[in-house]
Amino acid sequence: MIPPDVRTTYLGEFTHEHADRIAAELEARGIVWWFKQPGYISRVWEHGVRLFVDRTRLEECERIADDILRG
Repeated sequence: MIPPDVRTTYLGEFTHEHADRIAAELEARGIVWWFKQPGYISRVWEHGVRLFVDRTRLEECERIADDILRG
């Protein structure tokens, strides 16, 4: 559950594998996050998992995602 005083913002859309790795790193750093998977119909235009993160830590989250995507 997201604490009531935290507001989230969109980090990006990722493959399931990348989203899992990013989420694990966010958890390890104590960063609030949540995800949204495409629904049955929206799978036509959405191809990955959308991640949302604590907006006050967005830059840190972007660096985490970039590092993971670079492999």
